[in-house]
Amino acid sequence: MLDKIKGIEERYEEINRLLIEVGSDYQRATELSKERAELEPLMAKISEYRQADNHLAEARTLLKAEEADIRQLAEAEVAELEPRLGQLENEIKRLLLPKDARDERNVFLEIRAGTGGDEAALFAAELFRMYTRYAERHNWNVEIVSSNEIGIGGFKEVIALVKGKGAFSRLKFESGVHRVQRVPVTESSGSIHTSTATVAVLAEVDEVEIDIPEGDIKMDVYRSAGAGGQNVQKNYTAVRITHLPTGLVVACQDERSQLQNRLRAMSILRARLYEIEEEKRRNEIDSARRSQIGGAERSEKIRTYNFPQSRVTDHRINVSNFYIQGVMDGNLDEFIDELATRDEAERLASVGVEA
Repeated sequence: MLDKIKGIEERYEEINRLLIEVGSDYQRATELSKERAELEPLMAKISEYRQADNHLAEARTLLKAEEADIRQLAEAEVAELEPRLGQLENEIKRLLLPKDARDERNVFLEIRAGTGGDEAALFAAELFRMYTRYAERHNWNVEIVSSNEIGIGGFKEVIALVKGKGAFSRLKFESGVHRVQRVPVTESSGSIHTSTATVAVLAEVDEVEIDIPEGDIKMDVYRSAGAGGQNVQKNYTAVRITHLPTGLVVACQDERSQLQNRLRAMSILRARLYEIEEEKRRNEIDSARRSQIGGAERSEKIRTYNFPQSRVTDHRINVSNFYIQGVMDGNLDEFIDELATRDEAERLASVGVEA
């Protein structure tokens, strides 16, 4: 760890020197200032560690003093500083954990009805409302990008862009299969049915991060349509983009122009391709940890919403909430906080640090 600390200290000094030399290059100055601000909490902790380490070395030297009272004081200081040094080392390792570069980004939230027919579509719409209310609690904005509604108020599919600081850092734990158990409004016998909906959370990606050659895509245009196939516009503004190498298909029809729909569809496609690459990378370097906390694969059942018992259970952390209406109204932090804590604990354990 000391070698890594030395490298960070050298980089911090280099940044300070470059900021003096940067002159009128404001963009470069902004980049350097941002990097320095990110390093400052770590540098403060390293400074505290260096001071404690020096004091501990001095105290250990005084253990050999001839005077008994000095040796006694030195023993007390060693007893205090040794555990403090270990604590500071763990805190530094926590700060050194690789940060997910996507955490501060906007996200594409994709919700699709699974098994259960109309009931699954209604559940998908309720999940969308739940996340909309959660976004409101965090002062994030939600824009519907694409939707496929059914006549009774459900969604076969809805894709939304959630804009706000830290959106991905919180919502990334929501990817997976969500299961609902209740008596459907369309059920006359009163029996409980089980339906599902799939949630995917994708970080918004810049063009420079994912380059998609024009030759790799096929674009089709068609008329936008609302629920029941009713034409919204007579012009061919809806766009369907097929990524030929992977077969991924993205359709967008909710914007007013063909160009806007194309830009939005390409943005979703970039996010999906980026997620595929991230999944490959995570599988290579992180498979053991992800098998313990749950990798949030879209095929994995992550949460059950049991309406008769007013219970919501997250199966990854075995946590239940018995006020289902509050959860459906966007009160998700109980689950997300615990998932974030478990995730950090697993990452710390992977580098030999106690949480």
